[in-house]
Amino acid sequence: MKLKNIINYLLVALLAIQLVSCDNKESLDSTFNATPTERLNAREKELDDLLASSEFGWKAVYFTDNTQLGGFTHLFKFKDGKVDMASDFDNDTSIFASEYDIVLGSTVSLVFTTKNRIHLLSDSNSFPTAALRGKGYKGDFQFLYYGQDNGQIIFRTNRTFQELRFVKATTSDWTNLALNRAMAPNVTGANTRPLFRLLETNDGTKVSQFDFNYTNASRFATSNSIETGSSLTNNIGIAYTPTGIVVSPAIKVGNQELTAFTYDPATGNFNATGTGGVSASIKYTTKPLVITNDYKILLPGNQQNVYGYLAANLGAAPSNSLYANTLLAAANATLPANQKISRIQIYFNAGGENYIAYTFNGGKPAIYHDFTVTEDAVNKTLILSDFGWSTGTAPAFLAAIDKEFFDIKGLYVKKEKFTIGASNTIYTFTSASSNFRITTYAFQ
Repeated sequence: MKLKNIINYLLVALLAIQLVSCDNKESLDSTFNATPTERLNAREKELDDLLASSEFGWKAVYFTDNTQLGGFTHLFKFKDGKVDMASDFDNDTSIFASEYDIVLGSTVSLVFTTKNRIHLLSDSNSFPTAALRGKGYKGDFQFLYYGQDNGQIIFRTNRTFQELRFVKATTSDWTNLALNRAMAPNVTGANTRPLFRLLETNDGTKVSQFDFNYTNASRFATSNSIETGSSLTNNIGIAYTPTGIVVSPAIKVGNQELTAFTYDPATGNFNATGTGGVSASIKYTTKPLVITNDYKILLPGNQQNVYGYLAANLGAAPSNSLYANTLLAAANATLPANQKISRIQIYFNAGGENYIAYTFNGGKPAIYHDFTVTEDAVNKTLILSDFGWSTGTAPAFLAAIDKEFFDIKGLYVKKEKFTIGASNTIYTFTSASSNFRITTYAFQ
């Protein structure tokens, strides 16, 4: 190449570099010449324009604390300081109007300034579990703006600095929101399904099983490995969708993370599929995954043991089955308003006797049902056999619930690891052939 041409190329290159440098300098000058207030004002307009830009508004699945709570779907349509909002917090999925504001502080934030569905999660007087008394659902109504990512708006909650993403909503998100609520009973589990449930994972080479216990009020499930010596857990928050659920944190199977589960109405299972044979399923089973020997201390020849269902303390226990609650409600419905069942107390080896004491409010006399005790050592159940009533014959209003204690296949007895409202050890008594499970305090 001739020296003249080389010089020409170098001049062109130097000119290009100079032009780029000037452009960058102008851009930087423009940024740094703006005052903090001007930059915040620009950010405010950016967020306001963005909120109004989605034709059908925005959707957020808000997991306020996925260590103890599930997720709640909210839909928003913003315009000129007004917002239309709907949620699946409860069965009212109607659209409500309120106001919002974009507030300038250390950063720009979206604030829902008048009461609407989002505020249900921040009401400290409304709490799903005793552990959250005074804390509500740990929600927020002010969200700090942190920009955009692939069409999503990124916020962080004002109180806990937790990330929350708004994604563009569709018309079906609004019309199908009620289907989220229709999914709730399938997650809780129907009386027509077996009582026991499990989470089963397959990493392509190994199948693992975890027990599965779901609390509807908090939308939260605890799930522990049944393998001896394993401490692996999959405790998860659950949010409803029209076709199933999404979970947070994700369930890790192998090196994959599964979050979306589809409901199968034929089996009642919730199924998630990864790649390479990876899958997870929440499914039913006809017996406990782990059957304990906890019943053996109740056999003849042991010391006295007493267990009590106290309606005031344990009536809302999540370990009661829906079927047990239904039977209790039916029995109470036949009684005067001031004479409901207050306790069902089961005595084993009490001076050589075994009996169930049904006690009531309002001065109604207690009713006693005596029984004898045997075991099914193979199936590890405790079998109670009728030995007479204090009333001579079985009271009709107690017949249905009492029958469950005397299931011919027996009762599974389990010493639980949790407590409810007191330090007493919790024992559950579960029918081996129905969906009956009742929660009791141990009184020894």
